[in-house]
Amino acid sequence: MTNLLVGVVSALVATNQSVALTNLFPGLTNAVVATPATNDPVELQYHKLMDDDDLAQEEVDKWIRDNREFAAQGAGMSPEVLGRRILERFAPVRAGYETFLQQHTNHVRARIAYASFLDDIHEEEDSITQLELAREIDPSEPSIWNNLANHYGHIGPVTKAFDYYTKAIALRPDEPVYYHNFGTTVFLFRKDAMEHYQINEQQVFDKALALYHQAMKLAPDDFPLASDVAQTFYGIRPPRPDDALRAWTNAFNLAHDDIERQGVHTHFARVKLHAGRFDEARLHLNVVTNEMYAELKRRLTRSLKDEEIKAMDTNAPPTEAVKP
Repeated sequence: MTNLLVGVVSALVATNQSVALTNLFPGLTNAVVATPATNDPVELQYHKLMDDDDLAQEEVDKWIRDNREFAAQGAGMSPEVLGRRILERFAPVRAGYETFLQQHTNHVRARIAYASFLDDIHEEEDSITQLELAREIDPSEPSIWNNLANHYGHIGPVTKAFDYYTKAIALRPDEPVYYHNFGTTVFLFRKDAMEHYQINEQQVFDKALALYHQAMKLAPDDFPLASDVAQTFYGIRPPRPDDALRAWTNAFNLAHDDIERQGVHTHFARVKLHAGRFDEARLHLNVVTNEMYAELKRRLTRSLKDEEIKAMDTNAPPTEAVKP
C-alpha cells in the first residue's frame, strides 16, 4: 500500500481524524515474504487472495488521489463518505483473508500479509495478533520480527522494538529494510536508546547512522533511503553540516529525475544557510524552478535574507556613543 493510502486510510478510520492526520507515525517498512511460483491449489488460492488485495488497494489509492484533486476544485467527497467507501471496498478482502486462514491456520505468509492489511486500515491490535500467531508457527521468519518491531516502536515498549529488530537482522543480515527501520527507531527514541544501550546521545546518533550506513551498503541505489539518511542530520545536535552535505550529495547522485534533484537542491540550500554559507545557499535556490517547490523556495529565501541580516548585525562594529 502506498504511503498516501496508508496515511489517509489510517486517518479516516481513526476516532479523531484531525489528530490522526497530524500524528501519523513516521513510515517504517513492513517486510513481506517472497511467494514462490507453484501449482499447489492452496498456493494458487493464496495468490488469488494477494491479487485481490493489490487490486483493492490500487482502486482505493486512485479514489484518494482523484478525491484530493476534486477537493482542490471545491468538489469531492467528505472524509466520512470516502472513509465508508474505502472500508466497504476492503470488506471482501478482509473476509477473504479470514476464510483462507480458517481453512489453512498454519499458512505463515497469509498471516503476515493479513497483518499488513490490518495495519494499513489502522487495526493495529488485530495486526499484532496475526503476527504473534505467525511467530508461534514459524519463529525463524525474520519479517515477522521486523513487522512486530514496527508495531512496538509505535505503541511501545520501544525497547521491545530494539530487540525485535536485532532478532530480524540476526535471522537475515542482508535485508536493508531491517537496518533502515532499526536506525529510524533508534533515532526517534533517543532517550530510550540511551537507557537501553547505556550510551550517551552522541553515541545514539552514531548508532542510528551506522545502521543507516549498513542499509545503504545493502541498497546503494535506493534514493528514498539515501534521502531519509540525509534528513536525519536535521535532528542531530550539535549540527554536522559537512556530514549532512555528504549525505545529500549521495542522494543527489542517486536521484532519478530533475524533480528529485531540485528537491535535493532545497536541502543543500537549507544546510548551507544554517552553516552561514549564504552565497552557496542562494545558488542552490536559483536552480529550483519547479512549481511544486515554490512555497518551500519562498520560505528558504526569506530565511536566507533574515540570516544574512542577523550576520551583518553581529559583525557590525559597535556604535559610538552620541555626545550630549
